[in-house]
Amino acid sequence: MKNKVDLLVLNGRLATLAGYSTKPQRGSDFGCLGLVENGAVAITGNKILAAGPMDLVLSQAELNTAKVIDACGRLVAPGLVDPHTHVVHCGSREMEYGMRLAGTPYIEILKAGGGILNSVRRVRSATAAEMVAQTKKSLRRMLSFGVTTAEAKSGYGLDTESEVRMLQAVQILNQIQPVDLVPTFMGAHAIPEEYKDDSDEFVRIVIEEMLPRVKDLACFCDVFCEDHVFSIQQTRAILSAAREQGLQLKLHADELAPTGGAQLAAEMGAVSADHLLCTDNDGIAALAASDTIAVLLPGTSFNLMSRYAPAREMLAAGVAIALSTDYNPGSCPTENLQLIMALGCLKLGLSPAQVLAAVTINAAHAVNLADKIGSLEAGKQADLVIFDADNEAYLPYHFGINHSWKVIKSGRIAYDKDREEVCYED
Repeated sequence: MKNKVDLLVLNGRLATLAGYSTKPQRGSDFGCLGLVENGAVAITGNKILAAGPMDLVLSQAELNTAKVIDACGRLVAPGLVDPHTHVVHCGSREMEYGMRLAGTPYIEILKAGGGILNSVRRVRSATAAEMVAQTKKSLRRMLSFGVTTAEAKSGYGLDTESEVRMLQAVQILNQIQPVDLVPTFMGAHAIPEEYKDDSDEFVRIVIEEMLPRVKDLACFCDVFCEDHVFSIQQTRAILSAAREQGLQLKLHADELAPTGGAQLAAEMGAVSADHLLCTDNDGIAALAASDTIAVLLPGTSFNLMSRYAPAREMLAAGVAIALSTDYNPGSCPTENLQLIMALGCLKLGLSPAQVLAAVTINAAHAVNLADKIGSLEAGKQADLVIFDADNEAYLPYHFGINHSWKVIKSGRIAYDKDREEVCYED
C-alpha cells in the first residue's frame, strides 16, 4: 500500500547522513555522507516518509496530491544545525571594530564602554519584544543559509530578570518564525560589574536565584569556564546545580588557555564542549574517551585573528566534532554557517564531507536532537536544504556566497532563492 505524500523532492544527489542518529560521526566515520545519486525525499506532513533511491521512494508514495520539486541533480542535505549561538541580543558593537583593528587591548575597550558589558547594558534596558524584533532578522538570514535549527543562549543580562526575559524571547521566537531554537541558560557568561570584586557571590546568585527561575525555560546550562571569568570550581558548582534542576550541560572551554575545561566537560557528561582553541593533549584525550561533542567555532578565530582549535589532532584522537557560527555581536557577528564550513576546510583542515557532517548530524548531537534532525531518514522531521550545487565540495570551494536554492522546514518551503533574487531587465 502506498502512502500519501504532501511534498516530493526528485532527482537529487542526497547526502542522507543516515545511520548515525544514536552516535555522532568520529574517526574514520567522520564525513560518511550516505550519498545517494538520483535520489528522492518523500514528505508527509512535517515528517520524512522515505529518502533514498528515486525508484524505491516512488514505489512507496501516493503522488496524486503531492507538490513536486525537481532538484535537477542538486545536492540535497539535511537542514543545517547551528549548535552554538548568542543570536538573542540588542544592538551591535561595530564601534569597537576599529579599536580592535588598531590593536586596542580588550580591557581598554571595556573601559571605554565596549565589550560584553555594552551588550549587557542594552539587554538590561530592552523588552522581550525589542529582542524578538532584532532576532527575527538574524533568524531569517540563518534560514536563508540553510539553518533550520539553532541553539540560542542567554547571557547578556547577567541578572535574574534580564536572563529570564532573554529566554522568554526565545519562547516567543519559537512560536512566530520557522527556525527551531534550542534555549540555553548562560547567566554565567561573565562577571557583571556589580560583582567584579566578589565572583563567588555572583555564582551563588546564579545557583540559588537564576537556575530555579529558568529551569522551565531552557534545555541547557552553559558556563564560560576560563581564567579571570569562572574557575573550574565555580563552573563545577554551577553545572552540578543545573543538572539537579534538570538541565543538560554545555561548556565554553579552553578558549583562552588550557584550564582543564575540556576535562571537566567530559567528566560531567556535558553534551558539548565549545571553543577549545587552547585544549591540550590531556583535554583532547578526555573528550575522545567521552560522548561530549567538540563544537568548534572558526569564525571567532577568523574575526579575532587568533589561533584555531586543533581539529586535526582531535580527529586523529577520535573526538566527535561539530561546527557552529558562534553568532554574537562582539567576537563573531555572522549568521553565515556556510562561511563557517569554508573556514572549517581552510583553517581547521577538515574535508568538505567532514564539514557537512559537522553542521548536520554531529551538530544535531551537540544539541541532543539527533533522534529528530540531522539526517534524511524516515520518521525524522522534514528539514532539508537543496543547494544550488551538484556536490558537497562546491559549497566550501565557492565561498562567501549563499548556495541555498530551497530550504524546507517541517515539510514546508521556508526559503526559495528564486523568489528572493532580483531580476534586472535589459
